Amino acid sequence: MFDDRTDAGERLAAELERRDLAVDVVLGIPRGALPVAQPVADALEADLDVVVARKMGAPQNPEVALGAVASDGSVWENDDLIDRLDVSEAYLAEIRAEEADNAREKADRYRDTDGLPDLQGKRVLIVDDGVATGATATACLRRVQETGAEWVGVAVPVGSPRAIDDLEREADAVIAIQTPADFRAVGQYYRTFGQVSDEEALEYLARES
Repeated sequence: MFDDRTDAGERLAAELERRDLAVDVVLGIPRGALPVAQPVADALEADLDVVVARKMGAPQNPEVALGAVASDGSVWENDDLIDRLDVSEAYLAEIRAEEADNAREKADRYRDTDGLPDLQGKRVLIVDDGVATGATATACLRRVQETGAEWVGVAVPVGSPRAIDDLEREADAVIAIQTPADFRAVGQYYRTFGQVSDEEALEYLARES
């Protein structure tokens, strides 16, 4: 159990230091990941920035993730779930385009320049406050992998075993402090898990400037 996102970030940073992990850039997934990513970036003496993706919700139940799409259109889709719910290609195309636009707008709020920072040949660590389905993290991972980064890893305080397994098939490394077998939701592992506002998230990035 983590006290809050800052506590989770400090504990994650300690684990990464114990593993002697070296990275050039830490990318938090806004908004909730920024309080986690800041202590990690500080401990690893890495630059802090963001990578943005948006969940693609199912028809009539937007909380169910059919997948996620990053700000450049990089997408991950849960094919098994899409087939099981019999989701039409027309709906997928519509929600994919809509959420890609939303992701771009969100990225613009957090960054003065277009796209990601120059990651060519760099070691990059994507940080989130936890992974349930892994949809958003996977879309972000694929976004970063297309930049020419030398190494791309994912680090989270807690994640579902299935989501962690899925990410391990795509990332160079995945680090999670906790992968409980009875995982139900990320928030259940935090004593305080309130919403992070845009203003608060931007404050973390402002420390880098």
